[in-house]
Amino acid sequence: MGENSWGFMPGTGPSPEKEFDGLYGRYRITVSDQLEVQRYRIALLLCGLSFTAGICQWLILGPELAWLWLLPMATGLGLALNWIHIYLRPLHLGLQMFWAFGCLGATFLLWKVGSSAMLTTLSSQPKWIWAIGPLFAALTGVGFKEFFCFRRPEAVGLTLMVPTALLGYLSGVLNGSIVMGLLVISAALLLIMALRKFGMEAAADVGDKSVFAYLDGQLPADAL
Repeated sequence: MGENSWGFMPGTGPSPEKEFDGLYGRYRITVSDQLEVQRYRIALLLCGLSFTAGICQWLILGPELAWLWLLPMATGLGLALNWIHIYLRPLHLGLQMFWAFGCLGATFLLWKVGSSAMLTTLSSQPKWIWAIGPLFAALTGVGFKEFFCFRRPEAVGLTLMVPTALLGYLSGVLNGSIVMGLLVISAALLLIMALRKFGMEAAADVGDKSVFAYLDGQLPADAL
């Protein structure tokens, strides 16, 4: 019986560790790696479900309580950024900093205008996009990483549509209806991207660990 998409044998937990030939030597996908991939995919799914639910609630029931979905969305994105594998450490740290600044900006906006007016203020005063924009910049970075590594069309769609929507509204180039349409599509693409992650081997998300070792200035070794 083969591995499931998290790198786990059905009903037995983590699969046996495997060795691979990397660019700078052999490396091993450990049980710890498999668990990180599992957590990354669940966190990304939480982010996608929350983004989609928030947009749907905004459209159907109004914006007053839709802001609550920002909490699990930001949590899922933050956890995903903790467990994501990116070769360039400065880029990884940069995305985490964008996430942190976005969370601080959203918290300040919430304190400034109150919860019931949070999304209404964003809609009527585009300048507040500067406050929460970094959070979505971090999300865009995840989409770019997924496209760069796996060439998934939903990932490139997410990478292009989120900044187009926010920057287009901030600059006045796009009206609210177009922006909302782009955000709806972005949320759907994120959800699709997250769900499709569960059909991949764990090793795909881990990447070539010998490259991580090389970039960290370590000698590649079989024990990686």
